[in-house]
Amino acid sequence: FKSLDNLEENTENKEWPTGDAEKVKCLIVGSGPAGYTAAIYAARANLSPVMYEGMQPGGQLTTTTEVDNFPGYPSGVTGPEMMEDLKKQATRFGTDVRWGMATKVDLSKRPFKVAIDDKTLLEAETLIIATGATAKYLGLESEEKYKGGGVSACATCDGFFYK
Repeated sequence: FKSLDNLEENTENKEWPTGDAEKVKCLIVGSGPAGYTAAIYAARANLSPVMYEGMQPGGQLTTTTEVDNFPGYPSGVTGPEMMEDLKKQATRFGTDVRWGMATKVDLSKRPFKVAIDDKTLLEAETLIIATGATAKYLGLESEEKYKGGGVSACATCDGFFYK
């Protein structure tokens, strides 16, 4: 997902999708651990959450090979496996997981308006923004070469390098 700071809020240079808006109780933008945790709790509270995954379903954690610091995995787990487990749990409770990216928002009044891929219009009673983080690299050729082999961008995620 793009940071919501980059989205156009209440701008006139970009049109909203036309047609009737889909009304949802709870819209979740982002599909990393925070998004899926929100989805699980919202679904268990009968809020019928709708989640849009964005460009990287499962979030940044899907690029992590070893996750040793998340509760419930005493032997560790890979990032992609963990995110698949979270997705299964969220959908088991009724979360509607969809592909798409929030491209425009209006947070000035309720219900919140959100455009998905500049084509679909949603009106959400509740909007949970869980767009996560993006690693910030310097852009050096050697960074790419040694990423995952000594060059890290997240002390918590890559702590296993230094065991």
